[in-house]
Amino acid sequence: MSDESSIKVALLGFGTVGSGVYEVIESRQNQLRHLVGHPIEVVAVLVDDISKERKMGSHVFVTDDFQEILALPDLDVVVEAIVGVEPAYTYLSHAIDQGLHVVTANKELFAHKGFELQKRAKDQGVELKFEATVAGGVPIIGALTKLLQVNQVLKIEAILNGTSNYILTKMREEQISLEKALTEAQALGYAEANPTNDIEGYDALYKIMILTELLTGRKVNQNYVRCAGISTISTDDINQANLRHERIKHVGVIEISGEKVFSEVSLLTVSESHKLYSVEGVDNAVLVTGDLIGELVFQGPGAGKYPTASVMVEDLVDIYNPVSKSIKLVTKK
Repeated sequence: MSDESSIKVALLGFGTVGSGVYEVIESRQNQLRHLVGHPIEVVAVLVDDISKERKMGSHVFVTDDFQEILALPDLDVVVEAIVGVEPAYTYLSHAIDQGLHVVTANKELFAHKGFELQKRAKDQGVELKFEATVAGGVPIIGALTKLLQVNQVLKIEAILNGTSNYILTKMREEQISLEKALTEAQALGYAEANPTNDIEGYDALYKIMILTELLTGRKVNQNYVRCAGISTISTDDINQANLRHERIKHVGVIEISGEKVFSEVSLLTVSESHKLYSVEGVDNAVLVTGDLIGELVFQGPGAGKYPTASVMVEDLVDIYNPVSKSIKLVTKK
């Protein structure tokens, strides 16, 4: 496709999520054109190894040099699906400075540099979308932004890491060790080869930091947020909870009382009456308590190629058609 009026997108990263974004855009062309009034075209992809074979159209420019991405004519949006603070922060800073809109799924980057990127985007008059940084396929950023217009959010309890939730579920259901459950999660693509961020709780920590900043409008220092992972859990711990008709969950908590804010990520033992008790497998769930609306639960897949990719494409659509959030993209696995 080479329509001059198309919205031209560059993807940074073509791993699980990046390739998913490409596939959603390619397979939903008619729907996307209807939503935003123009075709959406992936014109370039930034990768580490340009010699690796990838499934994409011959018209897509593949490079390992970000400066070649910036030099592309008529580029509109950069969609970032890599990991870590750098070089992503440098890439997105340059993209924003060049007047490009940005969509990111990088929770570590946004937890540490989200404030700076949002200020830079505001100064440059471009959009910065980050829905996919927090809960995979669960659109909690948009929901909280709308809630904040009238409601004051008093508390959040959230399962924000699909990998750790999957492992805890498997340990209980199949009476297997954490190590065996982790191996299964890796085989299914839910956990990375290096699972430290999931197992030690850092992934959930980054997401809690992002939500805390969203709710308070203040930058969060990671050193002031307590973080515990699931690495110390045994099947005996899980069985003891079962005997009490309880389940152990890996939960991020935010509590707000006036100017006081408390945030942490820890292991929480919940009873059958708790809204997070039945959240199993790779699902994420966010329990929000508002001063006017009471309790709301947002639940959906927190890991996997298409849930995260579809949310990123929703963000892309939202840049050009703000009312489109009421029309959800349906993706097929």
